[in-house]
Amino acid sequence: QVQLVESGGGLVQAGGSLRLSCAASTSIFGFSAMAWYRQAPGKQRELVAGVYANGITKYADSVEGRFTISRDRAKNMVYLQMNKLEPEDTAVYTCYARAGYEYWGQGTQVTVSS
Repeated sequence: QVQLVESGGGLVQAGGSLRLSCAASTSIFGFSAMAWYRQAPGKQRELVAGVYANGITKYADSVEGRFTISRDRAKNMVYLQMNKLEPEDTAVYTCYARAGYEYWGQGTQVTVSS
């Protein structure tokens, strides 16, 4: 069983930055993918950014160029650096991992005020 714990959410003004962190309870070396999803009120959950075992990253069109996903395998951490935040980025952000099974964190709220 893998536990994922997110941190770093909060309230920020439009144009500001936040860095989300996801701590895994086990080594992430064998994970085939780790990602950040988000869900805004009344909307479906969407993939924000993902990083795969080979290091390839993928971003939603809406965040390309503003957000950066990274991982630190030695620390079992995945990060999401979010710059130039917009009110439309307001959502609950959840960490995801795929290691045979799929694992989800509890989520962290990000609120961007205009």
